[in-house]
Amino acid sequence: MPALLYFFALCNLIIGSSAFVLGGILEPVSRALGVSLAASGQAMTAYALATALLAPLLIMMTVRWSRHHSIALALGLFSLGCLVSALASSLTGLIVGRIIMGAGAMFSAVASATAVGLVAPLQRGRALSLTNVGQGVSYAVGVPVGTWLGLEYGWRLPLWLATGASLVIWLLAWRWVPRRLHDTPASGSLRAAAGQWAVLRVWLRTLLLFVAIFGMFTYIGPVLVALGQLSSTGLAVVLACFGVAGVAGTLAGGWASDQFGSVRVLTYQLVVVGLMMVLLPMTQGRIGLTVAALMTWGLHSFGTMAPQQSRLVSLAPSQAPMLMSLNSSMLYIGSALGAIVGGLAMSHVGVAKLSWVGAPFVALSLLTLLPDWLQEKRRTDPA
Repeated sequence: MPALLYFFALCNLIIGSSAFVLGGILEPVSRALGVSLAASGQAMTAYALATALLAPLLIMMTVRWSRHHSIALALGLFSLGCLVSALASSLTGLIVGRIIMGAGAMFSAVASATAVGLVAPLQRGRALSLTNVGQGVSYAVGVPVGTWLGLEYGWRLPLWLATGASLVIWLLAWRWVPRRLHDTPASGSLRAAAGQWAVLRVWLRTLLLFVAIFGMFTYIGPVLVALGQLSSTGLAVVLACFGVAGVAGTLAGGWASDQFGSVRVLTYQLVVVGLMMVLLPMTQGRIGLTVAALMTWGLHSFGTMAPQQSRLVSLAPSQAPMLMSLNSSMLYIGSALGAIVGGLAMSHVGVAKLSWVGAPFVALSLLTLLPDWLQEKRRTDPA
């Protein structure tokens, strides 16, 4: 794999850690800012919506820029957003910082599109999994360490660390990312590519899956405490286990997609994700089972990323940057909607049972694969 992909993985590690550490420290944030837990969760929503709406807009505005300058802009914005968040003295200030961070999250789509252009088609799944593995590592290292630091030493400390780390990768990107990458010139119409029913199904599947995931994960700290009565150290350890599973899932998903095809892999993954979301509340009070269910959930949730992106690229390779950015938009719109759904459902089902709210959305996402299965069956059946 090209060395640049390892740098992209590092960038995604910093971005993932900085963006999602807030989920583990929502309680001290809500106390410090004088707002409810559900209200503080909307800072996660602000980040998600900004990524969904602003990132594609920025990609369209910078379509003629070199990848070097697009990446530098993205990481610069993300660093600025981290700084504003760390300085925030109110929920409004925190949300403004999160919006700027969300705009900078355009990096992930640009990096993924660059990655698939650097390898042969049969290596796309592995290239995408390597580029995105930093997100999984962020859950294994960045989020749990940041959560522990935030609970022990104040919620601002992980935000200041995020600011420093983001500035470092911005400077490294300016120095290391080549001024000219061998991009594939866009051919055909973006409207025609985006209008394909197969493309729309990928986006819909992403939307539904992330409504399901973030209906619970936005409130992952309170959920795990409710399930296992965890201390701050115990919570950090469990989040680290979840992150390790995410790393394994990201890498395994890319490999499996190249070996068995994205449709088969996604079907298996979604079935397991839905099953774990049903079973997780039943593990309350049995921390070993809670960790096992959570790790299995993380393994298969993260495993969907590379097959989804690989499927999208195969449908319209020359339009990969925008298609993947819009797929990221679906991811973050789903995340935002999930945060809203979880916040609304919390008072009705209880924090420990939030994963049940997401299970029907996983079932709907599984149904979006049915046309792909029928198409493959027609292709393989003799006339």
